[in-house]
Amino acid sequence: MLNKIIQIFKITELRNKILFIFGIFVIFRIMANIPMPGINAERMREFFEGQQLFGLLNLFTGGALESFSIVMLGLGPYITATIIMQLLTMIFPTLKEMYKEEGEAGRQKFNQYGRLLTVPFAALQSFGMLTLLQRQQIIDPLSPLLFFISILTITAGCIFLMWLGELITEKGIGNGISLLIFAGIIAMVPVQIRELLVAWNPAMIFTYLLFLVMALLIISSVVLINEGRRNIPISYAKRVRGTKMYGGVSTYLPLNINPAGVMPIIFAMSIILLPGMIASFFVGIEGTVGFIANTITNLFENPWVYGTLFFFLIVLFTYFYTAVTFDPKSIATNLQKMGGFIPGIRPGESTVNFMNFILNRVLLIGAIFLGIIAILPSIVAGITDIGIFQFLIGGTSVLIIVSVVLETMRQVKAQLQMREYESF
Repeated sequence: MLNKIIQIFKITELRNKILFIFGIFVIFRIMANIPMPGINAERMREFFEGQQLFGLLNLFTGGALESFSIVMLGLGPYITATIIMQLLTMIFPTLKEMYKEEGEAGRQKFNQYGRLLTVPFAALQSFGMLTLLQRQQIIDPLSPLLFFISILTITAGCIFLMWLGELITEKGIGNGISLLIFAGIIAMVPVQIRELLVAWNPAMIFTYLLFLVMALLIISSVVLINEGRRNIPISYAKRVRGTKMYGGVSTYLPLNINPAGVMPIIFAMSIILLPGMIASFFVGIEGTVGFIANTITNLFENPWVYGTLFFFLIVLFTYFYTAVTFDPKSIATNLQKMGGFIPGIRPGESTVNFMNFILNRVLLIGAIFLGIIAILPSIVAGITDIGIFQFLIGGTSVLIIVSVVLETMRQVKAQLQMREYESF
């Protein structure tokens, strides 16, 4: 590990990329601590302590929401816009063709539509958040002009974060959006450790050890599921060109148990927070609307309901994201063009059906495994009625942290191999 770090910093281009990403993290953390005016810090803290959903949203913004900063929305609107754009590919064939068949230019155009869609989502969400905080008397009443300026500021902060994420992605060392969410989660670690030390109780040493063992098991399981692969054997037919013979070799096509990576967790978290957030805007209103809002809020505060929905959303988005990004038909076509085939399977449609069959079986294991790991700590905390280590081994946080670290290490290793192939 130490040798790899030394190699990274020996290569000027790679070193500059990593330092650039750390610089982006610093900018993100500075912005997360620039507050908007008129906040009542004590009431804000009380509000987040009593709201599980908003506490999770605050976690993914690195505490920016609780401090009422100019980037209080984090990357939530951009993630929501991305989900909607990818859902639309299943409805509109033109979008699907743009994303899958027009190459890099088509994907860039598709991503541009997602960025444009982020703007109205950010404005709408900032309007709702400001309205909610005013109604809860967490912030002082704003004049129409100041209210409008606040919406513009928060929306601009979200768009700026989106731009920072794109800059990181362009460096070729991991997904920029995932890395910014990772930075937000990691930024909360010192705060959580301090709270843990303050609440230290020697009489609960057995519980602390139990949660520590769970943390190690979850991290090991996440590494196992992220690195697990199902290898499909591939053979290439012999071809004679001139006086030389090509092909006649065997290799394999690796299918990840979880090809969607960390994205299903982020998507599921964004969707599951949405109903509770919308309902919280109407809590306290008299009549049918207020009754429905209170019912939805209480429903999502129930750990069993929340855990069940979260589990099924992770499974659903694992299949959905893989269907959008992984195309067995395209792979089968390319194999056929290069003279490759799966032993015992006819090229063409039979190969596509075989790959779909294998992919669905592998995905089922990966999706269920991810869902169980995500909800396991919440279930144990609910049974024991103890909230310690809820953040430190919270399944969602650990899944994101470990997945992002593994993907980033993989990208860095690829960069090293590209520059120093012989040494590897």
